[in-house]
Amino acid sequence: MRRLFGSVRARATLGATLVVAVALVAAGASVLLSLRSDLIDRAGTQAERTARNVAAHLAAGTAYDDLKLDDEEEPVQVVDAHGTLVAASENLERISGTGTGEVKPAPQQGTGSGDEDDDSALEPGEIADEVAFSDGSATIDGESADYRFAALEVDVQDKGRLTVYAGASLDAEQGAVDTAQTVMLIGFPLLLGVVAAVTWLVTRRALRPVEGIRAEMAAITASEDLARRVPVPDTHDEVARLARTTNETLAALETSVERQRRFVADASHELRSPIASLRTQLEVAAAHPELLDVDGAVEDTVRLQRLAADLLLLARLDAGERRGDARVDLGELAVRCARGRDGVTVEAPAVEVTGSRGQLERVLGNLLDNAQRHARAAVAVTVRRDGGWAVVSVADDGSGVPAADRERVFERFVRLDEARARDDGGAGLGLAIARDVAVRHGGTLTVRDAPAGGALFELRLPVG
Repeated sequence: MRRLFGSVRARATLGATLVVAVALVAAGASVLLSLRSDLIDRAGTQAERTARNVAAHLAAGTAYDDLKLDDEEEPVQVVDAHGTLVAASENLERISGTGTGEVKPAPQQGTGSGDEDDDSALEPGEIADEVAFSDGSATIDGESADYRFAALEVDVQDKGRLTVYAGASLDAEQGAVDTAQTVMLIGFPLLLGVVAAVTWLVTRRALRPVEGIRAEMAAITASEDLARRVPVPDTHDEVARLARTTNETLAALETSVERQRRFVADASHELRSPIASLRTQLEVAAAHPELLDVDGAVEDTVRLQRLAADLLLLARLDAGERRGDARVDLGELAVRCARGRDGVTVEAPAVEVTGSRGQLERVLGNLLDNAQRHARAAVAVTVRRDGGWAVVSVADDGSGVPAADRERVFERFVRLDEARARDDGGAGLGLAIARDVAVRHGGTLTVRDAPAGGALFELRLPVG
């Protein structure tokens, strides 16, 4: 049972059925109440009409015995000001809900006016405008039924104030209400069954693509094949958007995994070279101490240390290391990074940004290392403010970067000049680190041709 109602289709069907059931119950109750009220009002109107007819005869001076109450199909009583029944339908056997439960008129002792006890505002021969209604029952000719009674006052000359009670049967009201209830009790379950069946089928059809997506995702998980994609339904609804978003996520995940694989492979390759060189020198030194190349061993160790530091920084950046919120003067930082470098000129007024001083110093250092590696003679560093941006430009007078490779140079372990030795050209991580740090600081790092030839790397960061 828990598994059944754990499905979206079952919950949707149950929810829709419950909503329709509540709506049907509310609508049915409203219809029954409205129908009953309308039929009761009709019965009351009929009872009032009968009461006024009898009252008119009384006001005209008709004697009690001449009222011909048997002509009325409904029960009628006439009660005087003292509550005494003075006239009633001859076939009336029982009555309730009126002024008196008597069904046989009391013997008349005289024709007193009764004015001494009459506090009515009616004039002799006048019929009251207002009618009082009540519900009761009566038995006529052995048949009992519920009635709507109308009570109407009339002032009769020599008889005083009289009250006429006339009833109208509620059998029609009860029959109509019972019929409506029977129709609802039969029709509502059938309608709910139709609603549940239609909802079940519609949700099944609507969720079929979701099941296809789930099955394909399960297959991808089992096979670990990120090149596979989930089916996209030929619709323009939320399920189609979910499928497209899932495929975009799979594509991004595939790219990330492939990037990590290349990163691990390239890192292993880059680490293998200095480690192998260092091991060879140590083995030679162990066998022939006089042949130890101390400078070469130190150079390999430094290169290995820098490569390990680059890999560690990239790992921290990939793990989402926070950029920091320190105030950093890019002008002062540029001067500091350029100090002691041959052929580097700096034009750096004070421009402050917010971020990690260590990471930004690493960016400038990598840009200067790259520029010096490719420059023929000179490197120019410029710091300026451009609106809400701080701009650092590093230009060299080398051969520049081809337009087709201006994004590729920022990829990890990418070196455009593969013919050069790794010792001279580095591992190809400096620009990748610089781009990652720039992006994490809300900025950009791009490359274009320098005005005097060579490459111009431009770092743009939001002003703090």
